[in-house]
Amino acid sequence: MKDLPLSKVYQLLEPGPVVLLTTARKGRANVMTMSWHMMVEFEPPLVACVVSGANYSFAALRATGECVIAIPARKLASKVVRVGNASGGDIDKFDAFGLTAVPARRVAPPLIEECFANLECKVADTGFVNRYNLFVLEVVQAWIDPAQKNPKTIHHRGYGTFAVDGPTIRLKSGKP
Repeated sequence: MKDLPLSKVYQLLEPGPVVLLTTARKGRANVMTMSWHMMVEFEPPLVACVVSGANYSFAALRATGECVIAIPARKLASKVVRVGNASGGDIDKFDAFGLTAVPARRVAPPLIEECFANLECKVADTGFVNRYNLFVLEVVQAWIDPAQKNPKTIHHRGYGTFAVDGPTIRLKSGKP
């Protein structure tokens, strides 16, 4: 074993796929790239996520308490990175990056048609927002695109490096 700089720890523990988070405020939708999230509970599904106070989406999420987590497949990777490198304060990212906003059923922010799954969310807990920018979201409606078979997700490894979801293996578990 050898020392690893603490600044690289996040590269080892990145929790899940890179996603797109949509918000809507004052009639204007926005989308940001996010990889700092994790499941907190299964039923109802609760997701914790960090949205930096420096992000344009932070104010909208805090004010409205609603968002959509859209899960893109590998084929959208370059758009996902470009979305993450731009500010919604400067441009309409849906327009600029060719993403299709689709009305959600239970929240104001839109779904993203090109993503294989979309999770409509309402903020369930803001207890850690002031200190850590961490929101706990309750998924209130979930959507899947059955036309996208076996989508491969992308996982941020730091500094422009991504891993692509690999093969699936099955191991004996306590539940079928």
